[in-house]
Amino acid sequence: MAHSQAKGDERVITLPSPDYEAPDVLLVQEPEQLRALGDDLRTRIVILLREHAHSITELAESLGLPKGTVGHHVKVLEKAGLVRVVRTRQVRALTERYYGRTARLFLLKSTDDAGGEDVRNVAAASLRTAAEEMLPPDDDDRTTFAALRMRLTDADARRFARRLEKLERDFMAANDPKGKAYGLVAMLFRRASDA
Repeated sequence: MAHSQAKGDERVITLPSPDYEAPDVLLVQEPEQLRALGDDLRTRIVILLREHAHSITELAESLGLPKGTVGHHVKVLEKAGLVRVVRTRQVRALTERYYGRTARLFLLKSTDDAGGEDVRNVAAASLRTAAEEMLPPDDDDRTTFAALRMRLTDADARRFARRLEKLERDFMAANDPKGKAYGLVAMLFRRASDA
């Protein structure tokens, strides 16, 4: 459960602890890392590993895919430095590896080496994953959606980015294990066209 406490004018958020040790944040900016996260299946894998370590067998069962396929994608994530073996277990003559994320939160940043295409692919994979997770609306539904396109000054764009960051922190701080599962997708981006 995430906890929030006031510290002056600032709120400090403590994220839920995974069942393995991991730093809070990793800045994801290398082209290899962005390409690894730009795949829908790998996005689903890092989501599954957010709070609990899983073996390849457990991931394959959760995803409904062959172990070989899942194992390949986990290796891509591991090579990119996004997941790692967090513990092992002896099963008969084999050693079963349990994987976890290298950080609880991945912050994406495009560099000159990592083209905008890689960041767009990560955003697209994340949006497709969020769409797959959405339940059909019912009478008690709190789903709201807006896709807005406006022209903003640089100052307004910075102001809205800060407001979205605050909303994200507030959303994480409201986490309650007894509550219903909700998701939040928030993105402010420069559009490719003026249309």
